[in-house]
Amino acid sequence: MNRTLGIEKMPRQWVAFLLLMMVPALAWSQKKPSGGGSAPKAAPQSHASAPHASAPSHQAAPSHGSTPSHGSTASHGSTPSHATTGRPATGGSKPAQAGGNKPAQAGGSRPGQTGGSRPGTAGGNKPGQAGGNKPGVAGGNRPGAGGNKPGVAGGNKPGGNKPGGNAHQPAGTRNVSLKGGGRASVRANGQIRSVDRGGMHIEHGVRGGRTVVTERNGARIVTRGRGGYVQRAYVTRGGHAYYSRTFYAGGRYHVGLYRGYGWGGHTYFGFYPGVWYHPGFYGWGWHPWGVPIAWGIGAWGWGGAPWWGFYGGWWNPYPVYAAPYFWLTDYLLADSLQAAYAARAEANADAMAADAQASAGDSGGGGGDAAPAASAGVTLSPEVKEAIAQEVKAQLAAQEAQAANQGGAASNAPAPSGASDQTPPPALDPANRTFVVDSDVTVVANGQECGLTSGDVVTRLSDTPDADQNVTASVSATKKGDCPSGATVAVKVDDLQEMYNHFQETLTNGMGELAKKQGTGGMPKAPDASTEASDIPAPAPDTSVAKTLQDQQQQADQTESQVKQEAAAGGGGQ
Repeated sequence: MNRTLGIEKMPRQWVAFLLLMMVPALAWSQKKPSGGGSAPKAAPQSHASAPHASAPSHQAAPSHGSTPSHGSTASHGSTPSHATTGRPATGGSKPAQAGGNKPAQAGGSRPGQTGGSRPGTAGGNKPGQAGGNKPGVAGGNRPGAGGNKPGVAGGNKPGGNKPGGNAHQPAGTRNVSLKGGGRASVRANGQIRSVDRGGMHIEHGVRGGRTVVTERNGARIVTRGRGGYVQRAYVTRGGHAYYSRTFYAGGRYHVGLYRGYGWGGHTYFGFYPGVWYHPGFYGWGWHPWGVPIAWGIGAWGWGGAPWWGFYGGWWNPYPVYAAPYFWLTDYLLADSLQAAYAARAEANADAMAADAQASAGDSGGGGGDAAPAASAGVTLSPEVKEAIAQEVKAQLAAQEAQAANQGGAASNAPAPSGASDQTPPPALDPANRTFVVDSDVTVVANGQECGLTSGDVVTRLSDTPDADQNVTASVSATKKGDCPSGATVAVKVDDLQEMYNHFQETLTNGMGELAKKQGTGGMPKAPDASTEASDIPAPAPDTSVAKTLQDQQQQADQTESQVKQEAAAGGGGQ
């Protein structure tokens, strides 16, 4: 009987046992979807997916063409995927998971999976994704970052590739579409930055001064400050086109020759000497003297000069000259600083005249006050000066070779019909990296305008111009109040070429001074320092240029008056 009772009790015991076993099993099965094996994968995957998801933003590197793309580093801000982990917990497939497919999962296409394409995933195609194609997306095609709609960095609407929407336009400027055609750029303070209308380009420097360029009837008319020039096609020799420039300033004319360089769909103009020295004189110029010579400020005749007192703390001449090219380096720098001082005085005079005619803050000139004299802490370093000296030496060596055949003109015969000169200008020659600024230039550094003045030094970094004919350069040396040294800026190739042209012209003039002084004051005597006229003789000055420049200035004044009225009316703003 006891056995019978034991057998009867067994089913009840088994039932109880089975019930006890089922309770934890049920509890474990309920926890499995939210924890389990997918959780450890979810947390690390969320971190890995964020950078990879934003990688397409680098593909939007077309934006590098319009450098605002650097502003599109908002795409790096797409690492908000990291921010999603800032909830109470990570790794699950319910709230507090990291980037999952359903709320907070880790990138999967099903709960707890990775790499899918549903909401919340990394690299998917719906809202909240990194690298997707809808609002809030980094690198996508809708408003947010890197796309093609307004507000986009590097896109094709305002802020993108239209006038004023690239990295060469500083922050705060406003674009104005002008009635009857044309456009203008206006600074945040209401001053006109630039105008393009009817074949005329007007540009105001950040520190004052105005440059006007007009292309009309085959002539290029340029005024800068109170002087300028008119350039016209002159002659074609050996497959190269040459142009004459008649300069007018201070009641005087002079003529210069320039060779045309067709490159990248744009024509640049390079200085061509009117006279050549004997090749041996150029060779003497770039070889060392046997014994260094002392020259001194007295020999130079700079003592007491206003420009010397103003810039003397920024630049120091060599104590002795071991070779002619070092002497020429100081000659070139002194010439540049004299030009900078004269331009500053002219800008101040113009600003004071404008102030007398307009209310405060509406002079339109900007930068009227002269910067204080350079402090001892802002100097032209020996390293930068040595780079200039080496540039002088290299140019003399090149001219020695060119002088042997009159600059390399192959023939005096006319060029064949249809001949084209596809040669990069000297400003883009990889061998030419160091440039001494010849006149006031306004550039943009880190979204802000700053000025370079005559005597500052820049080093070209890139060789290929962008769509706006700019290359990248580093500011090597500047005076107090100019762009900061070390800044990376975009410089127009035209401006670099004019710096090179002035360098060449000043070098030619300096060789003339050396020819006069050689054999005197302790300077060794040079070999044959005679000159020979250029193979392309310059024409007589065009005496109508003074009137042409005056007419252009009047037209520019009228155009700016109309622009100010339209800008004040608020029409056409972009």
